[in-house]
Amino acid sequence: MNTWSNWSGSLKFTPGKIIEPASEQELLEIVETILKNNQKIRMLGAGHSSSPLVVTDENLLSLKHFRSVDNIDKENSTAWIGAGLTVKEGGSRLLDHGLSFHNTGDVDIQYIAGAISTGTHGSGIKLKNLSSMLVGCRMICSDGHIKEFTEDQHGKEFFDALRVSLGTFGIMTQMKLKLLPAFQLIRKEWCTHIEDCLEHLVELINENRNFDFYWYPRNDLAKLRILNEPGKGLQKLAYAKCVEEKSGWAIDVLPKQRDLRFDEIEYALPLEAGPECFKEIRKIIKAKFRKIVAWRVLYRTIKADDFYLSPCFGRDTATISLHQNAGAPFEEYFRTIEAVFRSFDGRPHWGKKHNLESEEISQCYPRWNDFLEIRKKMDPRGIFINRYLQKQIFDL
Repeated sequence: MNTWSNWSGSLKFTPGKIIEPASEQELLEIVETILKNNQKIRMLGAGHSSSPLVVTDENLLSLKHFRSVDNIDKENSTAWIGAGLTVKEGGSRLLDHGLSFHNTGDVDIQYIAGAISTGTHGSGIKLKNLSSMLVGCRMICSDGHIKEFTEDQHGKEFFDALRVSLGTFGIMTQMKLKLLPAFQLIRKEWCTHIEDCLEHLVELINENRNFDFYWYPRNDLAKLRILNEPGKGLQKLAYAKCVEEKSGWAIDVLPKQRDLRFDEIEYALPLEAGPECFKEIRKIIKAKFRKIVAWRVLYRTIKADDFYLSPCFGRDTATISLHQNAGAPFEEYFRTIEAVFRSFDGRPHWGKKHNLESEEISQCYPRWNDFLEIRKKMDPRGIFINRYLQKQIFDL
């Protein structure tokens, strides 16, 4: 039997079976057998997540062969893409048709389906998370049939629940995405002291298309990353030194190549709470964890949305992420800072480390019960949830 490990190596388990179908028809036959045997199935992405969303001792499904790009509609900027495409490959193939994602995260190795289902995001206060692109899908449901869902036919309420649903509604094999005409960006990276970054933070967030910063606790320096379309946004920073510049198509410029693997905890905070939360975290890290923090802290912003389980639900958002090199101790560090996140009304990222359970998580989301009701209608037998989701998250 094959032991599966996530990207950082912090999550390892042995599923009963790893399934890699080559077609929808083959997958339908597999699901039919699973239903007959009263088994469960969880969907596997690229393994970049570090929460136990995929952990199972039953059936683990990979859709790595589902990599189609179909039904390109350049007039309306939409396309149907396979659930097994990574952000990198999907973005490259869409670019061939003159289309682009509106944003990406810091890395591009994730499967697009997994990124959408967990509320993955980039940075930019006028830009929503990647889940916002989903306007339709083909999905194998708990009755074993494949059905097509579109926002026009099934309504905003259903899609607000579906967009961040952790793979608990069914098996999405294809997704219809709302895209943008392809566009170019210039990325500039600047080095400065963290105090200068914080002093100009509001301007940096509001005057650029994309902005985030990394703080390095051991030297108190910050790397500012600014991306804008040519001729737009802040061009010069008197308080910082430009250390890198790159221009090109958005899909080639937004993400960065990451060879160093790491574990991560990230919380989404009300935008206005972000600076004070960061200052409190900085104080604690410098006092207690400076010697053990092997890497850095990332600060980003995202536009509010209406998706029931989105960490950005109902509020413009600042996110703060702690990165710790894979293999280095993180438990005490993450738990200590997690308490600070919670004190600022933070919501954990679904795909990253956190220690919350159902009672606490349910209080984060005003539409929690509405989500559970729709999820139960979609999967009354609990075919698509594992023990972690059943007990720790949904308390079923």
